[in-house]
Amino acid sequence: MSTPDITPSMTCQDALVAVMVAVSVSDETIKTSELVTIERIVNHLPVFASYDADRQKTVAQIVFDLFEEEDGIEALFGLVREALPERLFETAYALCCDVAAADGMLRESELRFLEEIRYELNIDRLHAAAIERGARARHMTA
Repeated sequence: MSTPDITPSMTCQDALVAVMVAVSVSDETIKTSELVTIERIVNHLPVFASYDADRQKTVAQIVFDLFEEEDGIEALFGLVREALPERLFETAYALCCDVAAADGMLRESELRFLEEIRYELNIDRLHAAAIERGARARHMTA
């Protein structure tokens, strides 16, 4: 008799939401601007066209719970890699960069988390630099 799998399964959209939430909480504070950015992304980007936005709270709670565990970040990345097709890895990184840049400041913990995402999703360094520059350009103030 096998034990049931208690690991929550995620859709690819859930995985995208999860990494956005994770980068937001990586500095131990969730800024309103980051939450607004996540909501705007989910409401407007084509990758979320069929997504049930009510799942955001459930996914956020999974992220919060995983961040409380000793190996939670590794578990999160395992769930994300399992749910996310490779063709959306750069999309995930781009969305994370937008969330991190949303409040106008990149803290050391956010930069480290973005570095971890680059590593875990095997994002090419030149592609990452272009994605980061695009996020910086989109979030500049006058």
